[in-house]
Amino acid sequence: MHKIKIGVIGTGFIGPAHIEALRRLPNVEVVALADKDDQIANAKADELGIETRYGDYRKLLANPEITSVHICTPNSFHYAMAKEALEAGKNVVCEKPLANTVAEAQELVDLAEKKGLVNAVHFNVRYYPLMRQIRTMAQKGELGEIFAIHGSYLQDWLFYDTDYNWRLEPAFSGKSRAVADIGSHWMDLVEYVSGVRVAEVFADFAIFHKNRKKPLKPIETYAGKLLAPEDYKAVPITTEDYATVLFRFENGARGTLTVSQVAAGRKNRIYFEIDGSKESVEWNSESPNGVWIGRRDGNNQLMMKDPSLVYPESRALISFPGGHQEGFPDTSKQLFKEYYAYLEGDRKEKPKFPTFRDGLRELQLCEKIIESNQKGQWVRL
Repeated sequence: MHKIKIGVIGTGFIGPAHIEALRRLPNVEVVALADKDDQIANAKADELGIETRYGDYRKLLANPEITSVHICTPNSFHYAMAKEALEAGKNVVCEKPLANTVAEAQELVDLAEKKGLVNAVHFNVRYYPLMRQIRTMAQKGELGEIFAIHGSYLQDWLFYDTDYNWRLEPAFSGKSRAVADIGSHWMDLVEYVSGVRVAEVFADFAIFHKNRKKPLKPIETYAGKLLAPEDYKAVPITTEDYATVLFRFENGARGTLTVSQVAAGRKNRIYFEIDGSKESVEWNSESPNGVWIGRRDGNNQLMMKDPSLVYPESRALISFPGGHQEGFPDTSKQLFKEYYAYLEGDRKEKPKFPTFRDGLRELQLCEKIIESNQKGQWVRL
């Protein structure tokens, strides 16, 4: 059986998550892994059982057997790596954000189209099976006119001032943190499922830990014990722990989003409610296999994920029968399944998966949200 050969760049949390998902597909094979030096690349490749490894990602891009590249590195590297991969004739799946600026993202969109290469951004939250069910409901008019969309994306992994990660450093993550890192997923998701687009934004950011304690040595060194004061360096923080964003949508609907990375007890909770003139729908990622449907004149409903009960559009993203739960690891598998089916197909229809154009869209949104916070006023897209 012919298999598409794939190379993965990056060995942090998300790189191995991509690899695990890819290994669940029958028509692809991860043949190479790259990271910033030979020691890291060798250690991770041994752990993951990948024979070919590189301490320089450019060597991976030069490998002629690799058809597609997954970029799973810190944000600041995405643009350069994606551009070089496209120039090397590789199809690209990139983590978000696609680039550092709107101009860079537009350049990547144009380059991918010029080269005729298939491209995707890893907005995997779209691929919880019931997300496409809600999208289809909206398209069929079951929700009616969309009045309002509101929700949140809450985490607590940066709750303490001793919590530290490269995402806290603008040189690696960019000018925005909470909005760009997790808010981008929420905004991409609600525009996708509702079919309405944001027209204006009004944002308010907050930094609760003005200074954080950066470990002077890898945190793993201190596993199981507290670090002493001399093991830290105080670092000023310039990106937001929290944000609230107001939205005006193109159809006249209104919306709100709260994002926080200091919400105690919320490990990774995505929540939204869409209120329409006929019905409302509500979903949260901690119970991803159910959607609440609200009605004024009639009983409310809890729709459970079951391939025999959903629309065909949603059924395509379901691998197991009703009552068999599907979650975060399945979202990447389903996205990659559609991506590689498209890569091998005739490509006559528009891709169903999020492309570089969707990555560009989120950078445009984030740029205007940052501008709104700085100016303290509504900003149009």
